[in-house]
Amino acid sequence: MLVIKELLPKAKKIDFIIIALLLCFMAISTIVIYSATNNTKFAGLHVNNLVMFAAMFVPMLVLTMLDYRAIIRHLSVYLYIFGILLLIFVMFKGMNINGSQRWINLHFMQFQPSELAKVFVILLLAKMLEKRKGEYLRFVQDIIPMIVVVGIPFLLILKQPDMGTSIVIICIFLGMLWIGKIRFKHGLLGLFVIIGIIGSIIALYFVDPPLFNKIVKPYQLHRIQTFLDPTSDPDQSYQVVNSMKAVGSGELLGEGYLHGTMIHNGYIPYDYADSIYVVIGEEFGFVGSSILLLLYYFLIYRMIRIAMECEDLEGSYLIIGVTSMFILQIFENIAMHTGLMPLTGIALPFVSYGGSSLMTNMLSMGLVLSVLVHQSKPFQFGNELASSSDK
Repeated sequence: MLVIKELLPKAKKIDFIIIALLLCFMAISTIVIYSATNNTKFAGLHVNNLVMFAAMFVPMLVLTMLDYRAIIRHLSVYLYIFGILLLIFVMFKGMNINGSQRWINLHFMQFQPSELAKVFVILLLAKMLEKRKGEYLRFVQDIIPMIVVVGIPFLLILKQPDMGTSIVIICIFLGMLWIGKIRFKHGLLGLFVIIGIIGSIIALYFVDPPLFNKIVKPYQLHRIQTFLDPTSDPDQSYQVVNSMKAVGSGELLGEGYLHGTMIHNGYIPYDYADSIYVVIGEEFGFVGSSILLLLYYFLIYRMIRIAMECEDLEGSYLIIGVTSMFILQIFENIAMHTGLMPLTGIALPFVSYGGSSLMTNMLSMGLVLSVLVHQSKPFQFGNELASSSDK
């Protein structure tokens, strides 16, 4: 009874609009996965998806009831180290699927550690940023250590290779740096460094092709080339061209549920996972795509509102990290299927089929809701007691 009395006030603070949005994503995901896998060898995945989604609400709500400040202040370093160890383990013992070594076989699922690594990076960066108490970041004492924290998982994930998730890690870092008050001159310096690195790699393509091939893998170069000119290699641009045709054929209202021509004739690989947006675009058209984007907009809007009203800097930093992760993944997934970005392996949050991705997204939402639930409540961890006003 005592536990229930403690949990009830927290439960009343939960943003039920966010819960409703997640339920909408669950319904959309299940319906679209059924269409994508109907009459294929993957038939039945929609049931697995529904079960996974429902099951993930449990750890999300458990995390909501835990004080996010305890996690950031006392566990973030250990979780980060655990994430790095998992990424190293994958390098030597991971499953190799289609030339990428990203997964650990847990028998009941194929677990992708790079997904969890994104959350662990957010938690540790929130801890590091909070130490400045809202003051401008120092280059040597603050920014350089954060570059190291981000750089290690970035390189390990890039090695798998997984360019999509590596880009997400960088986007998380940039988003949190921006809200963490980076000085203009430091931001400008970082921009020049990035431009210099990209320029040097491009120069190597003409000056030293062997060295260039060691840095940029052939498949990555092919993806860039087919992005710039899809007609240059029909075999490499097959998925992108067909995805654009499928989305375009949906026009305003779509071809109708279960009636997507490109989808059901097998022209779109992984249409139940990374390419699930193509199913929505072809079968539900511009209207269906717009509704999906509107749901994402409301989710991000609610998250930003929580961040703006948060009484603790670490809570705001955490939410900005999660928001940056979602925004980049949404943009990248849709853009790569509409010809706006090169093709990368990235899931559409809450919609694509995938246990690791869904777990990471739901745990992230648990942390966001924890920030909301634990505002105006003294922080307690063991014998430690500090109020938000003391910060």
